[in-house]
Amino acid sequence: MFKTIRSVVVGSAAAVLLVSAFTLSSASAATGSTGHHAGAPARQTLGALGLKAGLRIGTAVDTTALAGDAPYRTEVAGEFTSVTPENVMKWEAVEPERGRYDWAAADRLVDFAVRNKQLVRGHTLVWHSQLPAWLDEDDFTAGELREILHRHITDQVTHFRGRIWQWDVVNEAFDDDGTMRDSIWLRKLGPGYIADAFRWAHQADPKARLFINDYNIEGVNAKSTALHELVTTLRKQRVPVHGVGIQGHLAVQYSAPHDIADNLLRFDRLGLETAITEADVRIPLPADSAKLEAQAEGYGVLLRGCLLTPGCHDFTVWGFTDAYSWVPDTFPGQGAANILDENYAPKPAHGTLRQTLTLAAGRR
Repeated sequence: MFKTIRSVVVGSAAAVLLVSAFTLSSASAATGSTGHHAGAPARQTLGALGLKAGLRIGTAVDTTALAGDAPYRTEVAGEFTSVTPENVMKWEAVEPERGRYDWAAADRLVDFAVRNKQLVRGHTLVWHSQLPAWLDEDDFTAGELREILHRHITDQVTHFRGRIWQWDVVNEAFDDDGTMRDSIWLRKLGPGYIADAFRWAHQADPKARLFINDYNIEGVNAKSTALHELVTTLRKQRVPVHGVGIQGHLAVQYSAPHDIADNLLRFDRLGLETAITEADVRIPLPADSAKLEAQAEGYGVLLRGCLLTPGCHDFTVWGFTDAYSWVPDTFPGQGAANILDENYAPKPAHGTLRQTLTLAAGRR
């Protein structure tokens, strides 16, 4: 009965979203402004439209910009219904010296979210990157490192207990060929560190939803298949993994992952939640109208994939304005990856998200 009902719901949504895929190019240009004309009704935010379509629309937050840039702060507070810290919950930020925690910046973001009735995605507990300088694998035995990781997860999740909706517990554990990433954790602790991390996080906050998060797993490929096999095994072992985060870092010079709905449904059938956690679509500079329309389609593909998946409840952009994008420093010659430009003017991608959410309202 459940499978039959679900297929009907997905089929209905698919029909609407298929229409949207063919009509949004012109619609995005026509609805691209975040303002409204005098006498016109107030524009609904992406967050409000998302709730009508059955999902949270979130953004990663640069906390320095949040503190110092009033327009940025206004957009974060008003446009989105969930937030993710870009950096201030990463290990190097919260424990710069062994045993000395600094929660201040992360606490301020969580408090901001509470004031604005937003949910918080915690990012991230276990990663191979942005580790504190003191955490050198040559200085610790496997047993010592395992205890350090246990304490870190327990202390951080406990500190935010009851205030985090979803945690990215393990981040980027795989290489693109589907093998496990050669990280400090794999080398010293073996692949069992993943199950341990989820168990420890669940013990510290049983109500938080726990995700494994990665990039280049939008479509069906070697990496997403390896991740599917891992979470299948973890579920059989009763490891408390609740969801899979699909980052969604795309680029217009590469094909969009049009099989994303098929891929997400694989995880949905396991009883797992899914989320688009870090969506952006970078452009080889300079941007032009054709590239901006291709960017809009990239965002649309990601959002439609989420909307077509019953267990996908969150769509987060990795920053919303080009003024604070991580892309130019990481990919020289590329940028303009977000839905607003550096002056907070909406791009066609913003209109595509709005129109897609509008068409999906009440259909999930």
